[in-house]
Amino acid sequence: MERQPTEFFVALESRVWDALVRGDADADADLLATDFLGVYATGFADRSDHVDELVDGPTMASYSITDARLIRVSTSAVLLCYRADYVAVRRGQAGSEETMYVGSLWTEREGRWLNVFSQDTPAVPAPR
Repeated sequence: MERQPTEFFVALESRVWDALVRGDADADADLLATDFLGVYATGFADRSDHVDELVDGPTMASYSITDARLIRVSTSAVLLCYRADYVAVRRGQAGSEETMYVGSLWTEREGRWLNVFSQDTPAVPAPR
């Protein structure tokens, strides 16, 4: 198996975010494994929970991914960690910019890379 660079996984992760910006539930579902698990401030979410958030349209207005780091867990699994600066859409309105740190586990299954796990950690100001 070819060792994909960090940028390859940032591009995959960006496709998930792009689906959230477009409100494209099919594109979102296509990138998530059927056994996907998300760990968020609101609790656990499975694949259908993640996809169903798009039923009313986009959940994000914009985003940027920076400070990406990659941990190779095995030949067929990587953990992508990064900073996300984003503007969420709530009740049809774009809010203010927020920041979180994300860890996403991508696994290769039958020649396709799928997101199996994601955990978001809201950023807080550094102590002074």
